[in-house]
Amino acid sequence: MSRTVYLHIGAPKTGTTYLQDRLTRNARSLARHGVHVPARHPLADPALSQFRAALDLLGQDWGGPPGHAVGDWPKLARRIRRLDGTIVVSHEILGPATPAQVRRAMRDLQGAEVHVVYSARDLGRQVPAAWQESIKQGRTWSYQRFLRRMVHGHPWFARAFDLPAVLATWGEELPSERLHVVTVPHGSSDLLWPRFCEVVGADPAWAPRDAARVNRSLGVAETQLLRRFNRRVGRATRAEAPYDELVRELLDQGMLGNRRGSRLQLPPALRPWAVAEAERWTDWITERGVHVVGDLAELHPAPPVPDEKYVDPTHASNKAQLAAALDALAALTAEAARRTDPDKRLPARVQDKLRTHRELG
Repeated sequence: MSRTVYLHIGAPKTGTTYLQDRLTRNARSLARHGVHVPARHPLADPALSQFRAALDLLGQDWGGPPGHAVGDWPKLARRIRRLDGTIVVSHEILGPATPAQVRRAMRDLQGAEVHVVYSARDLGRQVPAAWQESIKQGRTWSYQRFLRRMVHGHPWFARAFDLPAVLATWGEELPSERLHVVTVPHGSSDLLWPRFCEVVGADPAWAPRDAARVNRSLGVAETQLLRRFNRRVGRATRAEAPYDELVRELLDQGMLGNRRGSRLQLPPALRPWAVAEAERWTDWITERGVHVVGDLAELHPAPPVPDEKYVDPTHASNKAQLAAALDALAALTAEAARRTDPDKRLPARVQDKLRTHRELG
């Protein structure tokens, strides 16, 4: 039995949502060609299973009930050991794993030829996308504070983006030819799927169904509005109410994600830092002899767009934020009207508060 496992460990904000959804939607078609996208059991969703397995490997809960993912990594590893051919496991939270966690993963996959795949994008696009993603997840920090921490390597995103550190940890026991970097083009993302397939030895046509899930970018005003909303509702409310469903899916992936405002950018003052990081990455890749699919030049920030003005999110115009807020209110109202019982999915404590408010009103 021959088994080759490709662990796609990130980085975040490099099209990982797209890749994982395309793999999941085409799992049966890929399996017919000997490329397997395993779940913890045959009827489970591969993307969700692999996410939970990654949580378990890292000892994390990420907002779920304590211990909700315990045991999922061993289940996935057992499933992998029953397969032959090519196996693909993908989740971006794996990137900043500790050496001990990596050793556990390699031990549990013993008997397979393990490869590590890391998709990389220039920091000029990746850092703004990371702050925006943290706001989507409910954070409230300002862009300036996030940037200061990024430069000093403090947030989780900074560790996940540190290409040399991530690949040095995951590649400690692997030969260079089993480490793969897929660069994300500056322009169209159409090349991402063929490049990923080249690494894992698949024909792109084996996965004919395109991804349905994409992680849309927000504009400056939309992101600042969502940050202010997070501050207004508070952490306790976000923990109780169906925050992910109503805010992430309806607003940032729907109404707010479809608006076209000023693009969130890396401040011009940080461009030299992003260029220096790109040079550090490419030097390390070249010296280590890592296999690259794409162009290392794509890891350098693209030249500034002529006549495009940098807009600090803190100074986003109130007019633009008001327009975004009205669109968001309209979307939420339409969703409330669509539901036969808008209160039905709310937690019991929230329903009690609504009933009390109506009785008093």
